[in-house]
Amino acid sequence: MPDTSRTIIDLSHPLVSGQVPACVGHPCFSASLNFSLAKGDFANVHALTIGTHTGTHLDAPYHFFEDGPTVDCLDLTLLAAAPAVVADVRHRSAHERIIWEDLVPAAEEVTRRGARVLLLCTGWSRNWTKANYSDHPYLDAEAVKRVLGLGVRVIGLDTLSPDEVTPEREGADVHRAVLGNGGIIVENLTRLDALVDSGWKCITVSLLPLNLGGCDGSPLRAVAWDGTE
Repeated sequence: MPDTSRTIIDLSHPLVSGQVPACVGHPCFSASLNFSLAKGDFANVHALTIGTHTGTHLDAPYHFFEDGPTVDCLDLTLLAAAPAVVADVRHRSAHERIIWEDLVPAAEEVTRRGARVLLLCTGWSRNWTKANYSDHPYLDAEAVKRVLGLGVRVIGLDTLSPDEVTPEREGADVHRAVLGNGGIIVENLTRLDALVDSGWKCITVSLLPLNLGGCDGSPLRAVAWDGTE
């Protein structure tokens, strides 16, 4: 029987054809019926068009470093039932930098718990599918280096990227800092505000990718629960 006593918060955006933001040049998500019961076929079967950075997904070091680990070689102990800390940075606005001072309370909790996953709640997932979704706040590269120095190896955000994205360019300083140190980045999370407001003392997350051989990233189903339950 399923354990109905545990509350699970889904941190993943649903993938709906035509409603999934993507970086310029990346594949656009689509799902179409290849076989259809309504048409007399044996079963319903969908054909998918999807990229390694579609929807809620992670970046492996190979995304930016030729000799970096690919998705299938990631350390799953960092991603399966992993203790996590959430930094509430919802006060930061469009194209505003998230600095170290914003992260100090979360950094203290990271140190106390020995957590290796830090999630940044900007609240920007409310703009998913809107034209301004790419105008999100972004993480200061020097701040993320200090976070990595605490032992954090996974940085997750409810934005398109931890770096600034503008019509002219997409930054990469944070990507290079995290992935260059063997870390993992998780992008396009949602409902991190529910984690901030949950009152949970031991947030635990699962951020498992598909086992994609030789790939630079993977869509994932991200969920969280109270590890004290």
